Amino acid sequence: MELAEMKHELEHMNTRIAQFRGSLDLDNKKERIKELELQMTEPGFWDDQQTAQKVIDEANGLKQLVDGYQKMADLLEDMEVSYELGKEENDPELLAELEEDITSLREEMNAFELQMLLSEPYDANNAILELHPGAGGTESQDWASMLLRMYQRWAEDKNFTVETMDYLPGEEAGVKSVTLLIKGHNAYGYLKAEKGVHRLVRISPFDSSGRRHTSFVSCDVTPEMTDDVDIEIKPDELKIDTYRSSGAGGQHVNTTDSAVRITHIPTNTVVTCQNERSQIKNREAAMKMLKSKLYQQELEKQQEEIAAIRGEQKEIGWGSQIRSYVFHPYSMVKDHRTNMEVGNTQSVMDGNIDPFIDAYLREHIGDAQ
Repeated sequence: MELAEMKHELEHMNTRIAQFRGSLDLDNKKERIKELELQMTEPGFWDDQQTAQKVIDEANGLKQLVDGYQKMADLLEDMEVSYELGKEENDPELLAELEEDITSLREEMNAFELQMLLSEPYDANNAILELHPGAGGTESQDWASMLLRMYQRWAEDKNFTVETMDYLPGEEAGVKSVTLLIKGHNAYGYLKAEKGVHRLVRISPFDSSGRRHTSFVSCDVTPEMTDDVDIEIKPDELKIDTYRSSGAGGQHVNTTDSAVRITHIPTNTVVTCQNERSQIKNREAAMKMLKSKLYQQELEKQQEEIAAIRGEQKEIGWGSQIRSYVFHPYSMVKDHRTNMEVGNTQSVMDGNIDPFIDAYLREHIGDAQ
């Protein structure tokens, strides 16, 4: 990178930092953080754990934005000093290091910008992610387990926590279905980009003839809803079954019927939970999941109505294939909504799905605004 190009990049970054500062309303956010931290020191703060957690989550979300901005602003200031030194002394080592820092900060700014754009209702919430294999038995169930690992790796990289709410293992390999609760700021905002059908093309390890197989797994994502969301669920519209837990590899297996399955009869929506030790806890978690699903259905119904009014032919929901993962005869992961392509399939399967999420969300946010 030439000196003139470096100077241009630094000027462009300065403009972006100024835009971030203007959009963030930093003084008000800092004031709000002080208010929340004061609430945390009050006696009896933990008496209502749910309210306390909301305060902590809001404070952490605001700190993430304020600290993230400050870190970038400080880095940019240091880089401007390095630029002047490198230019005066014509130090190639210093300028090479600066070029790396410019690339790194550009990536940080892009991620920060996306974080600021996640402002739709419930974007900041935890996410409930479900994987359901399509037809194909062991082959598609194995594909579901590969996607499960991919999302777990992605969440770990984001420092999110992952709880397995429900897990039904396949007979030979893989999983028949799995439900994860992924906890972290903006977990739903990011993962809503993953909702849809994921297609795998590979030479099957379960086929002795070494033939190529195509498998499908549907991924459903909903925001975890808090108790203050007003969604009416009538007790007489619910069918509640209990059964014995059967975790992966014998984990969390109870000798009592603690697992809970709830069916919402009017919509035929089914949720299950078996990760808690008691039936009462599993029932509470399952009701929260049901509330999340019913909210999502209502939201999609509204989107369909708006699309119909506008005359748009958009398929809303996860009935269509969103992404293909091709392992053979070539290596390529392609998102069909944005045409984003990545040639390193192993990197994607190891959790590097941010390029797809980023491309989808920027396009989606652009359409929404």
